[in-house]
Amino acid sequence: MHCGGGNCECASGVAYNAEIMENLSQKIAQRRREYISHPLDESLVDADPVRQFHLWFDEAVQAEQPDPEAMTLATVGAEGRVSARVVLLKGCDERGFVFYTNYESRKCSELIGRSWAALTFYWMMLNRQVRVEGRVERAPDDEADAYFATRPRGSQLGAWASPQSRVISGRAELESRMEEIERRFRDQIVPRPPNWGGFLVRPESLEFWQGRESRLHDRIFYTRTEDGAWRIERLAP
Repeated sequence: MHCGGGNCECASGVAYNAEIMENLSQKIAQRRREYISHPLDESLVDADPVRQFHLWFDEAVQAEQPDPEAMTLATVGAEGRVSARVVLLKGCDERGFVFYTNYESRKCSELIGRSWAALTFYWMMLNRQVRVEGRVERAPDDEADAYFATRPRGSQLGAWASPQSRVISGRAELESRMEEIERRFRDQIVPRPPNWGGFLVRPESLEFWQGRESRLHDRIFYTRTEDGAWRIERLAP
């Protein structure tokens, strides 16, 4: 690799041009859009944040927001480093928020080591965001079994084939593993893998963010009190 002056030729063979990158940074910094939305007031929200989430989720679906169930899951590793990725919400009730994953994945090891997580939903069609923070526990096995049975067969087989988060030699290795699993379960019901299941995030706080004009956004913040009730407060934008 050779680097010099304003250009840097990386190992990939792609020339890195400082002027191009500076222009890109300026374009990013100059991007603007105004948030025109209905107001969100403490008097307008449900006393229970999970019920409020259901109301907003339904409105996101009605607005045809793509993948309204997509959420960013943030976890913390043993060294205190934060990692984040997008996963899909697969359940929400009075207990909290449920998603499914490989128990041998990086996020799982971090959740087991530090049983705390943060979730973020962003619904651009409505200029809305919901943030959730809470303790995490494994979802019951019977619920994981029931959900796994509803997955498309290809996804069921993929759960067996993929050693999630581990280094593999290439795509060919993954496809070979998939072919092996297809042969193994040919003409059979695919059971849930023992290393695959759900996590439940029990919320301790939730924030409902509504984009507003002049960046004076509405932020309604719920926190759980010692007696299990919910305190509702407004945060400055």
